[in-house]
Amino acid sequence: MALIDAIRVKVGSGEFEYSQRAVDQTTLRHLAVHELREAIAAGEVIEDYPNDKYGPSCLVLGFTNAGRPIHVQCSHPSRLRIKIITAYEPDPDEWGDFKHRRI
Repeated sequence: MALIDAIRVKVGSGEFEYSQRAVDQTTLRHLAVHELREAIAAGEVIEDYPNDKYGPSCLVLGFTNAGRPIHVQCSHPSRLRIKIITAYEPDPDEWGDFKHRRI
């Protein structure tokens, strides 16, 4: 099973939790839970961090049903529950097509 598929299964069945940073950032950035679910359901892994010091994670790009681009950094599905590490709307000045960082 592909990484994004395993993440979708867990998030779709409610097997996820937020880090304190994610709670703070989603509140500050006005991101609702349903928007994160929509972004992951339609998303793709654009960066993978298998050697992250806190455990393997990845960056998912997805779009809400309203077309809002969302980046969600989350743990790999090897954890019992997916941990949402942070989430934000990518800055087009930093992300050309929301998938690739501008240098």
